[in-house]
Amino acid sequence: MISPDIWILGLAYLLGSIPVGWLIANIFYHKDIRQEGSGNIGATNALRIFGTKIGILVLLLDMLKGIMAVLIAKQVIPGAHPLVSIAGLVAILGHIFPVWLKFRGGKGVATAAGVFAALAPLGLLIGLLSFILVLWRTRYVSLGSIIAAMVFGVSTFWMELSKPMPDVALMILVGFIVTMIISKHKSNIQRLLRGEENKISFSKKGKS
Repeated sequence: MISPDIWILGLAYLLGSIPVGWLIANIFYHKDIRQEGSGNIGATNALRIFGTKIGILVLLLDMLKGIMAVLIAKQVIPGAHPLVSIAGLVAILGHIFPVWLKFRGGKGVATAAGVFAALAPLGLLIGLLSFILVLWRTRYVSLGSIIAAMVFGVSTFWMELSKPMPDVALMILVGFIVTMIISKHKSNIQRLLRGEENKISFSKKGKS
């Protein structure tokens, strides 16, 4: 019999690896999103190629993958069990390394946001507000994502350390994911420093 730990993590990976942006582009637009724009399967590239509504749809569905992975783990193993945080991590890794696309996926920001919406909602809200502010002021999604990750990490660590019994597994997960998100934006950071990063524009685009 398969251990519950194994099937929870396996399900979390499969949920995370659903390539939402790729599926929507293929089904509704008959395009391979990996061959368009930045080549990323995530919400930012979907927004650039197909418009604001599709970008938001991809964002929400990618977030839902992370939320579902954590909620299922919580239902099976209630309480602050380390496996719940591990399931969230596995879902994020599934998005970044999806088995369906030869392990070449997105940057994991939206799926990580879904995971932390279920695990650390207040810290996520603070990070989201910083993302909106940076995006509104600069129109750089990458810069907003980097700063939001850092703000989220600091605020979540501060809140956990202020508790009598901090969730160590959650803190490790947060530290790992924040570091990974920033490292995945290495090329964006280089373009930002050179003044070559593309700014986002919110527009409507028709079906092709």
